[in-house]
Amino acid sequence: MRTKKRLLAVIAAVVGCFVVVWLSTSIQGGQKTYELEPRLSIPEYRTDTVRIMDAYERLMERYMALTESNSSMTGMDIKTALTKLDSIDARLTELSARMMRIEAALGIKKPADPAGESPPSRPDSPGR
Repeated sequence: MRTKKRLLAVIAAVVGCFVVVWLSTSIQGGQKTYELEPRLSIPEYRTDTVRIMDAYERLMERYMALTESNSSMTGMDIKTALTKLDSIDARLTELSARMMRIEAALGIKKPADPAGESPPSRPDSPGR
């Protein structure tokens, strides 16, 4: 009976080991495959000509930006000059009207308009 118990214990141990091995393989499942995509980039080979062209393009972009900023500043300067010229013109118009009133009050004849006369011709100027 002892041998039968020992034999039964050995068979139970073997069956237990077999069940443990079978369960461990079934839990693990099948073989999994992973796809790896490395993100390595190798810089392209660039010739000296390509480098020169890239440098020239960067230089031209900087030049265009500088020109654009300078032209906008010039535009602002022109607007300021036009505003001042308009104010000077208004003052001159007021001064001219004032002078005409003074001349009328004093009875002074209006002098000949030099702007209406043609400029004297020069002997060395061609076509006149």
